[in-house]
Amino acid sequence: QVQLVESGGGLVQAGNSLRLSCAYSGRTFSTYAMGWFRQAPGKEREFVASISWSGDYTYYANSVKGRFTISRDNAKNTVYLQMNSLKPEDTANYFCAANVQYYSDKVTGDYWGQGTQVTVSS
Repeated sequence: QVQLVESGGGLVQAGNSLRLSCAYSGRTFSTYAMGWFRQAPGKEREFVASISWSGDYTYYANSVKGRFTISRDNAKNTVYLQMNSLKPEDTANYFCAANVQYYSDKVTGDYWGQGTQVTVSS
């Protein structure tokens, strides 16, 4: 059984940084592409970033490119999201996903965490 537990969210001022962590339990972590998604109140969940199983390939939404960095430590079964230069529009509940799949019209995952709230004040 796969479990994902996010941590590291909080309240920060615009321009500051946060690092989110996602701890994975279950088999085959090192074979899964992992990703981060977010959902703001009243909005649909959106893709933020993803990383291949090896860590060699990363993908970002245009809105976070150059500010956010996704990484993983397969020895620790953990994926991270370093968020710099945060903006009020980054405020959302951030979710970790395992076994990220890419389709023509969306990116999604097979397994999801409960989310961690990030609030950026202006």
